[in-house]
Amino acid sequence: MSYYRIWRYWLLVVSIFIIVFGAIMALLNTTIVFAFFNAQINPVFWGPNPVALPAQAFQAWVYGAWGATVMGWGITMLFIAWFPFGRRERWAWICVIVSVAFWFLLDTSISLWFGVTINVLLNTAILILVLIPLIFTYNAMIQTQPV
Repeated sequence: MSYYRIWRYWLLVVSIFIIVFGAIMALLNTTIVFAFFNAQINPVFWGPNPVALPAQAFQAWVYGAWGATVMGWGITMLFIAWFPFGRRERWAWICVIVSVAFWFLLDTSISLWFGVTINVLLNTAILILVLIPLIFTYNAMIQTQPV
């Protein structure tokens, strides 16, 4: 297996992780499966108090919509990593780096502002996992191709 192919598959696996996480967030956010995240996020907004029922309903809806969005983003990343990235199309590399940069800066800034540390940590992990293959494919995708 070629060096480039390894990093492309890495990006595919990260995309699948994002898809699965988005599906879990959308569909299982009120279950024990998502309890760890709720335990990290809820005290930031409600302190030690239990979350009121109307807030729980709103939270379930927000996580559902947010999870669906994350899942859609993961599917887009998967298709880009599979097809144009597989053909070493320069725009695919640029698309991934630009979209991830804007997502990370905005999402992480908002999470820092509100003190949602778990999201900052998750975002940072995803950023690192996406940047690794982009760093290692830079020469094949950017430096060796004409503008």
